[in-house]
Amino acid sequence: MSASVSSAASASQASVSRAALLPIVLLSAFVGAFVVFGVGFAHSNVLHNAAHDSRHALGFPCH
Repeated sequence: MSASVSSAASASQASVSRAALLPIVLLSAFVGAFVVFGVGFAHSNVLHNAAHDSRHALGFPCH
């Protein structure tokens, strides 16, 4: 009986950690997409040059 209780407790902890991880993953994906696409295609030379070398190193064209 204690095995099923500990199993339920560990399953509950796993779902809580996944739920807490979701906003972090989504925010990281949004920031990463902004850096790759938003800054890389920006018209400002300062923003564009800041991301230029890293975009080409990762294989993303920017012009």
